[in-house]
Amino acid sequence: MIGAADAAAFEECIAGGGIVVFPTDTLYGIGCSPCDEGARERLYELKGRPRDKPSAVMFFSLEAAEPALRGLGPRTRAAVERLLPGPVLVILPGNKGIRVPQLESFQSMRSPVLQTSANLSGGADPRRLADVPEELRSGADLVLDGGELPGVASTVVDLSRYESDRSWKVLREGAVPLSEVSSVLRS
Repeated sequence: MIGAADAAAFEECIAGGGIVVFPTDTLYGIGCSPCDEGARERLYELKGRPRDKPSAVMFFSLEAAEPALRGLGPRTRAAVERLLPGPVLVILPGNKGIRVPQLESFQSMRSPVLQTSANLSGGADPRRLADVPEELRSGADLVLDGGELPGVASTVVDLSRYESDRSWKVLREGAVPLSEVSSVLRS
């Protein structure tokens, strides 16, 4: 299983411009530093992902996500704090996507990770490391094996207008059912 040494190697790898294949609370992901243009280009090229398709930024605790939450209105911030951490990707104003998985093994990490699922663009969701395409595993600088994962993608919730009119939308139902999202956001 993933331990403190793996988390330290993960953070060191992305700080040095590397790409990591890693387990999340849903599927295997692949990521790099969001601040490293060369690593971002390499990540998109490895996946065959169109450059104009945005990727979310993953943080491993709400405290680490604080810079991304600054400037949110109180209603939106409270909604984010009720949804995260967990298997949810939240779209904030400005079309910024953030994700804070429920993962004790990486909670010590403070660096954000530009992340996407560890599949080729449009490919099957990887629940085991063996499901991650070989070209992604061999193209990454670090590969972490977290065993078999749930295999259901995160639920994507658009909160970009939540502050102004309390409207929200589930763009992709995944690990968290629509009914649960609705209950959380209407409370």
